[in-house]
Formats: sequence, C-alpha cells, structure tokens
Amino acid sequence: MTTDTPPPPENVDLTAYARHWVALSLDGQVAGVGLTPVEAAHQARHNRPRERFTLRYVEPPGGAPLSLPPLLQSLQPVLQQEDIPVYLVGGVVRDALLGRESHDLDFVVPANAIKLAFRVGNALGAPAYVLDKKRDTGRVMLPQAETMLDFARLRGPNLEADLRDRDFTINALAMPASARTTASLIDPLNGWADLRARRIRHASPQALANDPVRTLRAARLAVRFGFHIEAETAAAVRQAAPLLDAISPERVRDELLKCLKTDAPDDALRLLAALDLLPHTLPEIAALREVTQSRPHHEDVFAHTARVLRWLVRVEQVVVRHRPPNDMPPPTRQFLRQAGENAAPYVAQIQAHLDRAVTGALDGWQVLRWAGLFHDAGKAVTRTVEPDGRIRFFDHDSAGAALVEPRLRHLRFSNEAISHVQTIVAGHMRPLLFSQQGTVSRRAAYRFFRDVGPNGLDITLLSLADHLATYDGPSGHLESGREAGERLLRVVAQLHAHYFQQFEQSIQSPPLLNGRRLMQALHLPSGPEVGRLLRLIEEAQAAGEISTPEEALDLARRSRQ
Repeated sequence: MTTDTPPPPENVDLTAYARHWVALSLDGQVAGVGLTPVEAAHQARHNRPRERFTLRYVEPPGGAPLSLPPLLQSLQPVLQQEDIPVYLVGGVVRDALLGRESHDLDFVVPANAIKLAFRVGNALGAPAYVLDKKRDTGRVMLPQAETMLDFARLRGPNLEADLRDRDFTINALAMPASARTTASLIDPLNGWADLRARRIRHASPQALANDPVRTLRAARLAVRFGFHIEAETAAAVRQAAPLLDAISPERVRDELLKCLKTDAPDDALRLLAALDLLPHTLPEIAALREVTQSRPHHEDVFAHTARVLRWLVRVEQVVVRHRPPNDMPPPTRQFLRQAGENAAPYVAQIQAHLDRAVTGALDGWQVLRWAGLFHDAGKAVTRTVEPDGRIRFFDHDSAGAALVEPRLRHLRFSNEAISHVQTIVAGHMRPLLFSQQGTVSRRAAYRFFRDVGPNGLDITLLSLADHLATYDGPSGHLESGREAGERLLRVVAQLHAHYFQQFEQSIQSPPLLNGRRLMQALHLPSGPEVGRLLRLIEEAQAAGEISTPEEALDLARRSRQ
C-alpha cells in the first residue's frame, strides 16, 4: 500500500488528524484520512488518483514511547491491509506500560477475527487455528519464539464495551495496533493509574462472578507484579470463591499452575489462603493451616509448606542454575553453595531432567513444585500427640501420596504427572532417613532408585528445600541444624554419585541371569518364585555381593534352602 518512492517530509503538522490514518502525498499534503489505512488510501485514490502517497498513523502529541515487541512491527504490512480497525489489547499493553517484555499479543477487531488470524499466519508462515468459531476467535502459533498471537471479535458493540467486560482494570487497556506511544492509549477504566499505584482492581462489580477463575488470576497477577489487591476487589474475590466449585477443573488447574510457576509460589499460596480460595481449589492444602508441629519445626504445616516452596525456588536458582546466593545469611549461603558445588558435575543432567516436558505445558520444574506443595499434605490426617507432648506424623509421606491422586485427578492432570508427584511425595523422607544412618550403601541406593526411578533427583532437591524450611524459619536459624545439614549434603551427594557415576554398578547392572536360565538350572516352573529370585539376584549384584552367573545361581539355591 505504501510506494517505493521517497517518503514525504517528516515535519508535516498532522495534529488535527490524531488517532487517524492519513495518506500523504510526496509534497506533504494530506490526500486522504480514515480510521483505517484502507479507508485513508481509498480516499486518497479518489482525491488524487495520479499521485503516489504513503500511509501514516497519527498519534496524539505528548506521549512517551512504548517498548513493544519487535514482532509487532513485522506484522504491520498485513495489518495495514485491513479495512477495519485493529487494536492491541490486554496484557501486551499492560506489560509495555510496565516496561516488561511480552511474548503473546492479543488483538481485537470489529469482525472477521478468524480470517485475520489466518492471513497473519500465512504472512508469517506459521500455523493458525480456530479457537472458538462462535465467538470468532483465532490463534497463530510461533513455536520457535514461544509466542501466541490471538485474534478476537469485540465482545460488545464497540471497543469500550469490550474493555469494560474484562477482568481487571490493568488488563482493560488498548491501543491501535500501529500506535507506538502512550498518547494512543485507550483506558476507559483508569487502568494506567492502577498500574502506577501497583493496584489490582476489578473492571466491574460483576467481573469476578461472571467468571470465577478471575479470582485466582487476581492472586497470580498480584504476586507476579508485586501489586496489592484493592479492598473492594478482595471482598469480591472472597464472595465469588465458592463459585469456583462449578468451574471446569481444567481452567482451575491452569491458573493454579501459573500461580506455582511464579518466582514467589509461597506468596501465591499464602494469598490464595488469605482470599479463601484454597478450600475451593486445594482443600487438602487448606487443611494444613493450624496443624502444629514439634521442634525443630517453628511453624504450622501450612506455613512450612509455603516456606518449602520458597526454598525450592532458591535451590533451583543456586544449585541448578548457579546463581550466587549473595542475599542470604552466611549459614544458608554456605549450605546452598556447598550443595551447588556437590551437584556441579551433574548439573547439566539435572537441568535436563527438570526441563523435560512431562505432559502438555507441564515440565519437570512444575512437577517438583507440585510435589513440594503436597509433600506434607498427609500430616493433617496422621497427626498424633505423644504423652510427653511430642507431635508425630507416622507415615505422613504415604498418606500424602494417597491424597495426591484424587486431587490431581480432579484437576485433570495426566496419569504421568500424577505418578511423578505421588512418587516424589511418597519418597521425600528417605534422604532424611539416609542422613540419620550416616551414609548410602550400594544396596540402599539400589532400593531407593528402584522404587522412585529418576524422580530420585527431584527428591534430593526437595530434601534440601525441606531442610532449609525447617531450620531457617522465622524463629529458627540454620546454624541450629548445621550437623543435620552436613549429613544431608553428604547423602544427596552420594545419591547423585550413585545415579550419575555408578548407574550400572549401583542402579541397573546388566543382568547376570535371565528367567529361562534360572528355571533350567534350578528346575523351577514359571511363576512368582522366579521373579522373587531374579529380584534377589539383582539387588545382591547392585550391592556388590555377587558378580558372576555362578554366584547368582549359588545365591538363588541358598535362598531356597
């Protein structure tokens, strides 16, 4: 639509045409004006059919430049072919005002949003999809850039009605897709003022009741940006919380995943509790409030769980990602630094384990955090008090694992994800037990990884966070658990060494015998006894007690005497 001739002069005063498209002749004269580039071009061709012109969107004066995704500029040629206004809305506008990077772009148009999505997809050579034919919404996926472009028809008769129908004022923001400064901001609900005040405020009194999942989003946005939830909005969240019981579990799950994926999952958990959202989303975790514990714990189980989530983030940062723990007290800094040094030879493998895609959008990092969330869930149902007043939680690890399955099943987690979380929760106490014994033998390592598989890596990281949460509490100090910490560090290092350096010796040795040879040598029929003997041989081989087929057969014979 623009020509290949030189552009018109830049010093042309176009203030009178603010928020419009203009077609400029080469001498700087306005040849056409419109709300869309197509409209301005059509008028220019009618007014000056023999002249060439360029198109320009005129922004109101006085605005500050916005840091918008570079991708937006590459979309302009196709967007400028539209004969209807195209607006950028929601999170990308909010993030631009905050100076934050945004990967996903949301556009709204008066009509034909799906057609626009496919035109953009064709222009970018990227796949486009219909999200909702009835609501005229489409999506373009850019997998390499981890970017989504969503296109939707206006929710109401005009843009303002669309914005007023959104969740929070900080998301009820829009601007023309070709605008570049704050002067073009469309802000009917004063969302920019709320951004500057670091405030979450609902877009309307009925916004949360209209879609109760927005109650969870309020907590997530508050934690993500470090904002506070305005009092009237917080009251509306609490009032709408019971409505979550009727919402599809998948939508609840997706918001909870985002809450735990933030850099402060502990703050997210506390805020979900403060807003009365946990009983309607994670009742097993809500039940941990006021479940008191004996020393060395300093907090109830819920507070400890939140603290474990916080320390999991720090373990991830320091041990796996090698970020220096400079902002921590010396004992904590030394503990994490030592853990990082011990894990350094294997950090690439550990990170690959955590980076792996488990299912859908769920990766290993998120599995570990969900295991941290549920690791002590069984304490609410196993708490007992001894005559001397000591509080005990016998088999809380097994009880917690049993609670994982129905809750995650209800939230529509995959079988694989549920299995991983259950395994980690069920095994989370084993490093502590090893540390009390002082060392990890080859037999113990074999049994551990036989039972938990690669999730043993998650368990070692969770054990570090659990220790920090126990001893580095509000009224405790890591120094009081120094010896316990040193023992745990040795155990974690030994488990890593068994897994990464001695896998074939300690974990999964090449079999000395198969079932057929065992049955022939001992004249055994097929049955459970053959399996028992093979497991016995495998464990003895891992423990270093046997190393030849003859020794394996001798062990099998002796075990049957």
